[in-house]
Order: sequence, then C-alpha cells, then structure tokens
Amino acid sequence: MSVDLTKPVLVVDDYNTMIRIMHNLLKQLGFEQIDDASDGSTALAKLRKRDYGLVISDWNMEPMTGYDLLKEVRASPEFSNTPFIMITAESKTENVIAAKKAGVSNYIVKPFNAATLKTKMEAVFPSAAE
Repeated sequence: MSVDLTKPVLVVDDYNTMIRIMHNLLKQLGFEQIDDASDGSTALAKLRKRDYGLVISDWNMEPMTGYDLLKEVRASPEFSNTPFIMITAESKTENVIAAKKAGVSNYIVKPFNAATLKTKMEAVFPSAAE
C-alpha cells in the first residue's frame, strides 16, 4: 500500500494547538486535504461521510477516546482497513499493547517532530519510503 497524498487525512484531537501542529506537519509532508475532529464520535461521523486515506488520533479525549474510536473503526467493515496512527503522551506498555491488539497501524508518543511522523507513516505505507 502506498500513501496517496491527495487522499484526505483525518486528525482527531481535543486540543486545538495539537490540531494546528498536525496540520502543519502533514502539509510539510505533502498532504493536501486535512480534516479534523475534536473527539472520537465527531470523527466517526466524518468517517461515514468521506473516504479518508489515514486517521491520526490522540488517545485521551472525552467523551469518546481515540482508543474507543480505533475499536469502532476496526469493527466497521467500511473503514476496517483505513490506516490508523495513535498519538499519546502516555508511553505505558499496556496502552501500546492494547492499541496493537485493537488493530492500530502505528503508535507515536508525544512530543514528536516531523521526522518521527514521517518515519511512522513510512512504516504504515512501506512503499512511501524514499
């Protein structure tokens, strides 16, 4: 699977500053269409309306967490194959294991930079590596 820079990316985070940072990083990496949602339930509604090439979600949000969103996405036949990267400030081993079991494509611990994001995305889209 290769990354399609023209396909929209959905960034899910309840912190506006983080959404702005992700927009900037994704634009630097060449993505053209970036949508955002402030929690998992808003993200699910957007996923039902548009075909996203990638979901990047924070773990800690209310009322629906990124982990709950991940489980919903993987349980849904229409988005079960959508690449999903989880971002969190917590590096607890049990969280990483839980996310992997739930089907996360990759996992990023905050803080991170554009190079880290690019590396994690290349692991999700192996043919995107240069």
